[in-house]
Amino acid sequence: MKRITQILVAVSVLGLVLTGCSEKDNKDNKQNPEIEITIKDYGTIKAELEPEQAPITVENFISLAEDGFYDGLTFHRIIDGFMMQGGDPLGNGTGGSEKTIKGEFSQNGVDNKISHKKGTLSMARSQAPDSASSQFFIVDEDSTYLDGQYAAFGHVTEGIEIVDKICSDAKVVDGNGTVLPENQPVIESIKVVK
Repeated sequence: MKRITQILVAVSVLGLVLTGCSEKDNKDNKQNPEIEITIKDYGTIKAELEPEQAPITVENFISLAEDGFYDGLTFHRIIDGFMMQGGDPLGNGTGGSEKTIKGEFSQNGVDNKISHKKGTLSMARSQAPDSASSQFFIVDEDSTYLDGQYAAFGHVTEGIEIVDKICSDAKVVDGNGTVLPENQPVIESIKVVK
């Protein structure tokens, strides 16, 4: 009887250990989506998106990318030491996709903890909090004063030097970072890689 009890205890402990490993493996396998933004004449920027912080934003961005929406669009607004903004089909800051989404940031009632540090991806919008559509920006230098006001949704993992180069190369025509169409860096593609 004592031997059977020992075997049952050993099996129970083994079961707990395996269950714990299984739960840990499931957590480890839950990976955030990754994207590649290929920019003509500059190269590819890789980024990780964070759906736990901004699920609506990430879903919208991935849907647009998978539909090829961004392919051939440009970065139309660039301010060296601040950010580069693109994703407007009109190329002038006034356009977007067919829909707008909820702004996932604290001033709009959403607990988004992503800070606008160098390399952060965030959604551009008008003054209306739920006006984001397809336009996004990549932060070139820490701009934490934007926290709580814009829906940050990811961060650059490789290619931040490309962001730096684009920002330093930009030929702007005003203090708002406007780049004329012929000088706008072209997004060849945005691909979801996992």
